[in-house]
Amino acid sequence: MPWVFIGPGSAYQSLSANPIAASVRIWDSFVLVRARKAVLHEACGLPLAAVAAGALRCLGAEPMMVDAMKGASRESVADFLVVGGGVAGLRAAIELARAGSVLLLSKGTTSQSTTYHARGGIAVAMGEDTEDMTLHFRETLRAGDGLCREEAVRVLVEEGALEIRRLAEWGVPFEFRQHSTASRGQPNVVRARGGSIGSEILRVLTAKANSLKSLHTKRHCTVIELHVQGGCVRGATCLDESSGQIRKVRAAAVLLATGGLGQVYAETTNPPGACGAGVALAYRAGALLADMEFIQFYPTVLPAASGSRVVLPEALRERGAKLRNLELDRFMPRYHEAGELAPPDVVSRAIITEIQRSRGSFVYLDLTELHEGEVKLRFPDVYAACLESNIDIASDLVPVRPAAHFAVGGVATDLHGATTLEGLYAAGETATTGLHGASRLANNALLEGLIYGTHAAAAMIAGRKLSARREPPPSSAGADFAGSVTAPERAQLESVARDVRNLMWDQVGVIRDERKLKLAAERLNAIRWPDRARADRSYVETWNLLEVARLITRCALARKESRGVHYRADAPLRNDSEPPQHSYVSLQTGVYFRPDTVPEAHAR
Repeated sequence: MPWVFIGPGSAYQSLSANPIAASVRIWDSFVLVRARKAVLHEACGLPLAAVAAGALRCLGAEPMMVDAMKGASRESVADFLVVGGGVAGLRAAIELARAGSVLLLSKGTTSQSTTYHARGGIAVAMGEDTEDMTLHFRETLRAGDGLCREEAVRVLVEEGALEIRRLAEWGVPFEFRQHSTASRGQPNVVRARGGSIGSEILRVLTAKANSLKSLHTKRHCTVIELHVQGGCVRGATCLDESSGQIRKVRAAAVLLATGGLGQVYAETTNPPGACGAGVALAYRAGALLADMEFIQFYPTVLPAASGSRVVLPEALRERGAKLRNLELDRFMPRYHEAGELAPPDVVSRAIITEIQRSRGSFVYLDLTELHEGEVKLRFPDVYAACLESNIDIASDLVPVRPAAHFAVGGVATDLHGATTLEGLYAAGETATTGLHGASRLANNALLEGLIYGTHAAAAMIAGRKLSARREPPPSSAGADFAGSVTAPERAQLESVARDVRNLMWDQVGVIRDERKLKLAAERLNAIRWPDRARADRSYVETWNLLEVARLITRCALARKESRGVHYRADAPLRNDSEPPQHSYVSLQTGVYFRPDTVPEAHAR
């Protein structure tokens, strides 16, 4: 007799006493039931999962997770569905698990998330000194170049210390400064002892999540589409890569926390899976997106033929590292009075200009004036990573160039993660609350994921409608997706992805203009796409990548000014003749501009 997933561990007592079960045991917070032959016979051929689920309802226990053990597709039910296993997704899932069953879907392992590779720190005012908090608030607004939503910034600044203390209690080894940093004009930055801060936070959050019986994580799952019924999101269809099967998940609320979209560009610091899945899913479902043109490029990244790029942090330049062109001339003072400490977008543009002038592919970061011991002691991860490329940063000139790093725009949400579709929420880099405005302040990203992941969870719990998750998903959900791609189709997908990345880097990169943007839009719209949708991760990721590239280009073409990280050589000045406006786009509308950042202000 086969085992079958039935429901949460809380159903164990009633099930074990019921005659339907020949034996019952707990497995990974779910109940496994071996049903009696007589019960199966009386079911007249009904699937075993359906029989067991019916029995569970008779016992008064609602089945939270039901998996059919046969057939080409599977169906699961949970109170909450979280898509993405980075800092925002995990933090939200932990909160949601207090109120119901949670299914967290992730494309890969923890080490493949964007969060894992975060090596900097977290900007947060930890002490009682209000001057530190004021400084963090002011510097975030300054970086946002007139487009920050002040209320979103205030939430981050005021709630940051509490969230960091909570993580410290859970086991994150933070290093806390004991003095005010306001006198230096820089927000306080908390770092992790002994390792990168991103990996340490993920380690602790993962352990916390694994301890919660109502939270179930399924890795190697690629979400294909969201289920939309009457303007409400009620679940998703995904590809279970471990079995090759299409799965349907029903849920009262869905959170998109899939991270970044840097893989849209040929040069990026983001991991391979960062193709903008959450943004593409929300857009195809009909949700509103905002500020998609704002892509932050990290200025100093070690080029790599393959694999993750190595970020040479701004802290190196703060310590005295200099940027030099191929003639070994220090060039930054010609572009900004602050030299190497100019705003990141200014440094990126200067580097690109020098690369184009010299017809090279990089400039140099020179650390040779720094003490070798200090470099190794203060930047051990960077030193070791560069050494793998046979570069000793303490004695060698380091070739660097900009790379796509952070998506400032994304799915438009309010301060509680709610989108313009009922039942759909977004958090972290996938979302835009107006916190970052037109450019993100360094070290604000991890805190954003933590705080707004928590806010989204609270809103999902408050807005849960239990009856909604019992509604079946549309019968057509997932039905249009055929089998795996053929060898010729895979080659076509790889070609499309390569063309999109190169086109975006060349035409929609650090320095833009109308001619480049129109050319990019024309070529992106002309890309041929396979006639039939395929249930294959490479197909879905390339589909998302192309969709997101088109959206970035459309919004960049529509914004005829330079602001924050969006720079147009044909419109190099900020438009101060009218109030700052955010760009918006959805499946039902073209690109338009409005000064507000609250989804409720737009008709649902």
